[in-house]
Amino acid sequence: MRLSGSPAAAFLKTRRQEIPSHRQETFMTLDKAIADALRAATTATLTTVLLKKGIRRCWMKGPMPAFNATEKMVGRAFTLRFVPAREDLATPESWSSPRSTRAAIEDMPEGCIAVVDSMGVADAGIFGDILTARMKKRGVAALVTDGAVRDAVGVEGTGLPVWCSGVAAPPSVAGLTFVGWQEPIGCGGVAIFPDDVIVADRDGVVVIPAAIVEETARAAVEQERLELWIMREVEKGVPLPGLYPPNAETKARYEAESKS
Repeated sequence: MRLSGSPAAAFLKTRRQEIPSHRQETFMTLDKAIADALRAATTATLTTVLLKKGIRRCWMKGPMPAFNATEKMVGRAFTLRFVPAREDLATPESWSSPRSTRAAIEDMPEGCIAVVDSMGVADAGIFGDILTARMKKRGVAALVTDGAVRDAVGVEGTGLPVWCSGVAAPPSVAGLTFVGWQEPIGCGGVAIFPDDVIVADRDGVVVIPAAIVEETARAAVEQERLELWIMREVEKGVPLPGLYPPNAETKARYEAESKS
């Protein structure tokens, strides 16, 4: 079947100027003090803090540390979205389209964390060594996806930190169609919006809504401070009831000792 003149062909041949572009000048940088505060908190602590704020779906199911992911990463989300493969669109030729992962990578600003909605597809690698090498060269902080990557040895060699659900040799077009970037996505069962803040560590990946990043960072620092004090109490042999979670008496003792 020929695609010439079809809507699918028009999709593939869309001119760059017709595609919404989200260049670096529109990207929100993350305040260093906030970033440092978030680096001092574990994703486990952040899920607790966000739960207290009514946010239950913040930890992504699927993405786990896979390549070069030895350090905690914090950054603004740069989103990419795949949909199920459609045979007239999911082709090697689509890689040259203006609406492609290649074009999206060229829009990624330094310091961002690329978050990719791969629909949890485990048998198609969305990025391989060449694409991740380009991301690393552009200063992308990390890649997060609920799907798989390919070229494992090469990806490891790029130095780009990657949180994913696995490795698969087939390319993305074997199971997915790329449709866009810098739009709301779902990754690992969690809603991610461009410029939300991503924190990734050994426990996985958490998203913090952009509107509450600062207050979440402050609360996380205090929660970490409290839990460090509680851990010292546990080491002294103090029993858990009334200690964790702290009752009014324990809170008063903590506050008094923190001031001394």
